[in-house]
Amino acid sequence: MVKPCNEKIFQQGNVYCRYDSDDVSAFDPEMLDGNFWQAKNAIVGSAQGRGTTWFIATENAAGIMRNWVLRHYYRGGLIGKVINDQYIYTGIAKTRAAREFDLLKTMRALDLPAPKPVAFRVIKHGLFYRADLLSSRIQNASDLVGILSKHKINQLLWQEIGKVIKSFHQQGIYHHDLNAHNILIDDSDKVWLIDFDQGEQRNNQIKWPEENMARLLRSFRKESHKISNFHWCEKNWQALLNGYQS
Repeated sequence: MVKPCNEKIFQQGNVYCRYDSDDVSAFDPEMLDGNFWQAKNAIVGSAQGRGTTWFIATENAAGIMRNWVLRHYYRGGLIGKVINDQYIYTGIAKTRAAREFDLLKTMRALDLPAPKPVAFRVIKHGLFYRADLLSSRIQNASDLVGILSKHKINQLLWQEIGKVIKSFHQQGIYHHDLNAHNILIDDSDKVWLIDFDQGEQRNNQIKWPEENMARLLRSFRKESHKISNFHWCEKNWQALLNGYQS
């Protein structure tokens, strides 16, 4: 079993944080801000989505290298054009950051291949809040869109992707945005799922697993139309389904 998170709380003024003290020996809430790591020259990469996701490499007090991902929560859709990164505050447990942090803890306890939660920060502003999440970075891994933009993958790996998705669904894990970008494959061909914002663990498995899979299929079709020489076809989807249904 995966070692459970040794969780601690930091609270000061309008700032609330929870963090894994095994990973973070000397916690500072500024660790949830990209500028903190830029000042330490610890930013080793980034990815663009609704905002910038930062990849961080830093040593802890024992000299062990930590590889993390720092993400700020941004709103999507039409409302995101008006209210960029603020959410209505209805309690810490209901914030996007706390919910994703707790879901990552649950998945790690279930030995599911998902990132490890490191810390989150919620900053209240009147009736609203902003939030950030720090999690482990999957080492030596690339997302499926990046991989398929370069070369094909074999049928066994397609089946493994299906099996991994099924393992999450069997535990009631709902992924709000299951798409090809959120599936990673490392250099040992291990399959991982990432980005569980708005995800949750559900008691029933009625309808939503099918909707999850339909969303993923739309993602593959979208990328195949958008990227020239994208190494995907409907036959690959059938192999993935075979793995899912095995």
